Amino acid sequence: MPVSRRGLLAGTAVAGAALAVPGTASAASPSSGPGIGPGISDKILPDDARYQDLVLRGTNRRFVGTPQYARVIRSTADAVAAVQEAVRSGKRIAVRGGGHCFEDFVDSSDIEVLLDMSTFDAVTWDQQYRAFSIGAGAVLETVYKDLFYGWGVTVPAGGCLGVGVGGHFSGGGYGPLSRKFGSVVDHLYGVEIVVVDARGRARSVVATRDNAHSDLWWAHTGGGGGNFGVVTRYLMRSAGPSGRTPAESLPKAPAALRSTVLVYDWKTTTQAGFTRIVRNWFDFYEQHNTADSPYATLYAPFILAHTSAGGFLLSAQLDAAAPDSAGLMDAFNTAMMAGVPDPKPQVLDQGVGPFLHLTMQRSIEDTPNPQRGKYKAGYLRKGYSDQQIQAIYRGLTDSAYKGKGSSLLLVPYGGKVNTVPSNATASAQRNVMAKMVLAAGWDDAGEDKMHVDWLRKVYEEIYKDTGGVPVPNAVNAGSYINYPDVDLADPAHNKSGVPWHDLYYLGNYPRLQQVKAKWDPRNVFKHKLSIEPR
Repeated sequence: MPVSRRGLLAGTAVAGAALAVPGTASAASPSSGPGIGPGISDKILPDDARYQDLVLRGTNRRFVGTPQYARVIRSTADAVAAVQEAVRSGKRIAVRGGGHCFEDFVDSSDIEVLLDMSTFDAVTWDQQYRAFSIGAGAVLETVYKDLFYGWGVTVPAGGCLGVGVGGHFSGGGYGPLSRKFGSVVDHLYGVEIVVVDARGRARSVVATRDNAHSDLWWAHTGGGGGNFGVVTRYLMRSAGPSGRTPAESLPKAPAALRSTVLVYDWKTTTQAGFTRIVRNWFDFYEQHNTADSPYATLYAPFILAHTSAGGFLLSAQLDAAAPDSAGLMDAFNTAMMAGVPDPKPQVLDQGVGPFLHLTMQRSIEDTPNPQRGKYKAGYLRKGYSDQQIQAIYRGLTDSAYKGKGSSLLLVPYGGKVNTVPSNATASAQRNVMAKMVLAAGWDDAGEDKMHVDWLRKVYEEIYKDTGGVPVPNAVNAGSYINYPDVDLADPAHNKSGVPWHDLYYLGNYPRLQQVKAKWDPRNVFKHKLSIEPR
């Protein structure tokens, strides 16, 4: 049953690194990569053999940039020099981390200089800041392995291993462990970032939650990538721990996970049955959305594929060490079948397996040949109404639309996330229970209009009572900046009268504008949904 899930569980990309042996303090300067001194990397021009590899690293083939040149950033000093050169010559800069940006923020026709962070990816313990240093070019697979194998810890980040931390972290970041441990940014101690002042001078600064630059730190706790400068590394230490030892500074990873998969057949699913199936999922997470719930570690994304895929999946995992984890999982599966007409979904018991092994096995992998794609999203405070669920059903069963790679994903959220005040971080959505992602993936450029039109129609039908977008109310809480959608800034598709930035940032946008004006007064770092200086 082909279901395109690539990139759905994590977000945009912008930039990072340091060096050390796991479990030891870094012997290298935080501003230098392995064996690389100060200076500037090669200018990679279009006739260079490396150029095509760099410009085609993005995973959305709808957008392919043609920058005048690219540079591979290997140190913070390298990043400062590259930014300074571009600013001095008045060229537009974009930064690529993992390459998962859903829009053309990196691969836009007006981008002249591409800074690639992919080799700047070390995960180390920084003794100076008593925090883990994660290079902004690292992908989640590197982060998970290095943190877990080195120290037995983890971060509650996304389920797509190829996503780069550069944009994922700065946009808020979440994943399978967020209901238990909160958002990624709830564990962000600081950022090292290259900024440009009013006189056009590039320099690197370290902003932490407790130093003089804490406003810049706050902006990176959900403000989104590509707004304030070039992040070179993230400093990770949970709020509360002192950083006395690495092993106490981030959440302990579960030892093992228990998992099941429910498989539904579109041939036997009616509209009434579909409505009951989805309602069960919403009801369950509404009832179990506290940080102390025994289901705090239950992560059960619902992958509602288009009918042309043949079926859809509910994949669940739970910390096997939770009291009576087997009973909890059985109760969850029973709740998912309540009132569902026969035939019931097939239940596949995946048993219990090691945490990291199952995390790798169940992750969302990049396709060998990247597709074209479009994505739309929303936060949910409560489950959709029956009318909204039926709009989803009509979209997914539209026989005139051929979209085997299209789906609507419901992702559990909330729990520990909701214990943090809305203004404590730039990630303002702190009273939610789920996220929704509507996605389409395809190969043929000639099909662009068909897929994008289908997405827009379904999305606008879901939110027809609020102007076609998830206007914050008792049910909706706006959208997630790591799933950027330029349609939200287009009056043709956002008829609500609520500006795009209020959908993404709620009441935090004015403060983000102040930080932008202070740290990027020349508006060097910008894209179609970037923060405007106040």
